Amino acid sequence: MAEGGCTKTEEEEEQSTEEDSQSYHGTGICKWFNVRMGFGFLSMNTREGEPLDAPVDVFVHQSKLHMEGFRSLKEGEAVEFTFKKSSKGLESVRVTGPGGVQCVGSEKRPKGKSTQKRRSKGDRCYNCGGLDHHAKECKLPPQPKKCHFCQSVAHMVANCPIKAQQSSSGSQGKPSPLKGEEEDQSHFPVPSETTD
Repeated sequence: MAEGGCTKTEEEEEQSTEEDSQSYHGTGICKWFNVRMGFGFLSMNTREGEPLDAPVDVFVHQSKLHMEGFRSLKEGEAVEFTFKKSSKGLESVRVTGPGGVQCVGSEKRPKGKSTQKRRSKGDRCYNCGGLDHHAKECKLPPQPKKCHFCQSVAHMVANCPIKAQQSSSGSQGKPSPLKGEEEDQSHFPVPSETTD
């Protein structure tokens, strides 16, 4: 025997390893589940068919859930499970819904992992200027090219006189639509008025 502690006999060690590898059956509910981290705890109410005086916590990892798709549990969801004793406590081995059906799961999803691709707010269709699609998805035929700064069809942004004027005066930003309209009109001949 070591000083300050006790040692297990070989027989006791064999029994403890048998207990660690042995699995048990329990029923209960999901106490809580973190969908982002993929784990939580079950609150066990019965063990091997016998009701417990007080609920016991059992660790659950999403990899042990019997379900398809994104695996999670909803708080309060009824579950059946097999579990084992480990050095960390009680851990679930397999978790199902009542009667062995698939788990229902939480409707929550981790933030930042959406199933749809999000477009940034600045994305536009280069063909028509629409915000809800890109040029390769545009339903309109090819549109005339425009200056990205003032929307004039007479020149491109590299030759934009309004942008050059604003950058030389030190101000930044887009011009008002009125300036863009004036620019568009200055490049086209204006019909002269005839008086009779």
